[in-house]
Amino acid sequence: MRFARVLAALCVAVAGACAAAGPDGAGEQDAAAEFELCFNYSCLTRRTIHFSAAQMRSLRTELAQATDAATEREQLSYVIARMYRWAGEQSPIGVDRAGDYLDDGAYGRMDCIDHAHTTNAMLERLQAAGALHHHRLLDIARRRSWLIMQHFSAVIEDVHDGRQYAVDTWFRDHAEPAVVMEMDRWKSGGYPDD
Repeated sequence: MRFARVLAALCVAVAGACAAAGPDGAGEQDAAAEFELCFNYSCLTRRTIHFSAAQMRSLRTELAQATDAATEREQLSYVIARMYRWAGEQSPIGVDRAGDYLDDGAYGRMDCIDHAHTTNAMLERLQAAGALHHHRLLDIARRRSWLIMQHFSAVIEDVHDGRQYAVDTWFRDHAEPAVVMEMDRWKSGGYPDD
């Protein structure tokens, strides 16, 4: 009798897990994803971007190879670049160039506000898919230099030691690897080639 109850409980647990995974056995981690990107400076224009379940699975697989936080940050730089490349296939952001002036006037250009919000949305999708094992997403950060100059970036935190890192795609042309920089250096006005 006891065996029958244990077996029944096991069957209920397995059935619940299968139901949560969905009819094809795919859970939220294997689901397609969508997010809103913005462009044309200060998020003037917004567009919903869709990534397939296969695309999300490939990103998770790549990040799962990281054995430590430093390796995950390095791989994240390339994963974000791939996400931007895919987003550029669904929107005009492929015209974006590093900084703010090389793409002046082009439809699809991105300033640091656009980049911070879009990169943050991409990191949210990765976090929701269970792809980040050594970091968690924080709020967008702002740095100021002089009186009127300011710059924004997405931010991640190492779950092991609490160190924070800017994930900044504004420094590079469209779909090039993101700059992942220690937050103290970024806040003090650091550039990737300094």
